[in-house]
Amino acid sequence: MWWSSSPPSCPPATSAGSFPTRRPPPCFLTARTGNRWATWCSATARRSRCCFSAASDCAATPTTPFSACWRPRVRGELLKIEQFKLDRVVALHFGPAEGFIDQPPARLLFEVTGRNANLLVMEEGEGFAGRITLAAREITGSRNRFRTIRSGGPYTPPPPYDKFDPRTMTPADAQTLAGVPLSEWRGRVDGLGPMLSAELARRAEMRPSQAPGDDWERAYDALKSLVADPSVSEGTLSEGAREAARQEKAGALRKLLREPLEKRVTLLENQLGDVTRAEEGVEIAAQDRAEADLLMAYAQTVEPGAASALLPSFDGEGEVPVSLEPQLSAVQNAEKRYARARRRDEVYLRLAEREGSIRSELEAARERLHRLDHAELEQLEQLASDLEREKPERSPYGARYVTPGGYEALVGRNNKENATLTHRIGKSLDWWFHAQGYPGSHVLVRSGGKDLDLPDILYAAQLAASHSKARGSSNVPVDYTRIKHVWRPRGAPAGQVHYTDQKTVFVDGDQPG
Repeated sequence: MWWSSSPPSCPPATSAGSFPTRRPPPCFLTARTGNRWATWCSATARRSRCCFSAASDCAATPTTPFSACWRPRVRGELLKIEQFKLDRVVALHFGPAEGFIDQPPARLLFEVTGRNANLLVMEEGEGFAGRITLAAREITGSRNRFRTIRSGGPYTPPPPYDKFDPRTMTPADAQTLAGVPLSEWRGRVDGLGPMLSAELARRAEMRPSQAPGDDWERAYDALKSLVADPSVSEGTLSEGAREAARQEKAGALRKLLREPLEKRVTLLENQLGDVTRAEEGVEIAAQDRAEADLLMAYAQTVEPGAASALLPSFDGEGEVPVSLEPQLSAVQNAEKRYARARRRDEVYLRLAEREGSIRSELEAARERLHRLDHAELEQLEQLASDLEREKPERSPYGARYVTPGGYEALVGRNNKENATLTHRIGKSLDWWFHAQGYPGSHVLVRSGGKDLDLPDILYAAQLAASHSKARGSSNVPVDYTRIKHVWRPRGAPAGQVHYTDQKTVFVDGDQPG
């Protein structure tokens, strides 16, 4: 948003009156009827704009508390208009007004910033510094951590940004944008909005999505002509409106997609960190195993109830201090170390098998997040569709999947859901799956009493394996049986069951495709 060389001269005998609408956010008009000009300022979220036109029929009765306070304070003639850099912030300077109570000069500061549009009455002064007399929208620190807008407080302009000024932009500056599509120049060049971006593409005889490349000089000449004459052709107005709607939709979609993608990246980074920690655990496991070997070899020399012992090293190079649990014997301490080392090794092997897939998934997630800022609307819609398709369907009682045979498969996400699926939702002839020997989710396949084909069995078994502690492992045993053969022992916590008449299949612990 800019004027060609300087802000327009003030319309003759323009003065101020307020005519807001009744529904928030308010719409404000400043006008004097008759053969005078009207300054029209709309601060609505979707239609924020400032323009001049011949005064038309305007009801001069204030309809909101803000307009009732604002109207008597700004009654003088419009003397000067200023713009903050090429930003969408305009200051309208009004002169004094005589009346029953004389009013001093005042400034009307208008932030034409879409849904964050605001209208401020400020004390007389030059530029954009000064005290706010009255604000249409009070902005507190809880709503905006960069700046606050409060009646009676000082005005803080929008945060600074680093963009090229088109009025002083050099050919060398334009050459750096040769690889940037014209529709994205608005993020690099100050003052360009959807309308002017569409006009820039028209004058450069390029598509908005096209990067100038070797024809950057043509785009630069079009930009300079736009500085000299920023008027927009009639056809471009509609194209700019469409582009503005596309940009708004793309921005909302980009914001919606960023959170799940960032969560996915964080999750995969944490899983990769688990692999690193498991590698460190292997070294600890080796130390535990070495100490256990010493305890087994010299168990007869360890005093009962001792908290530590010095045992000869196998290589003959001195003694090795070993901490003990006094309530356990030397052999029991050794067995505990062996068990701990075995668990660490199992965790490492299980995670090491998944390291390659975790890295590839992390790289793909980062690539998606990187493309998010530069993707067109169609690409964003495709990405949203892909993420929705990859996400398991939610149900009130677990994550929902569909087997190759078309049966509904429900996966419990916690102990409470496991108990609900097994003991309340499942019918006696439905099928129940669980990883053998591993804590994990109950998987219920609602077959309506029908037998399952092998593809359905393997699909449900993979769901059970991938939603257990065996996730990512190979040859995971999974038991399955009818719901009628599964019961909860008396006094057992939710999710703990016994079962019989089971069959077992071996599958990989990866999510089924």
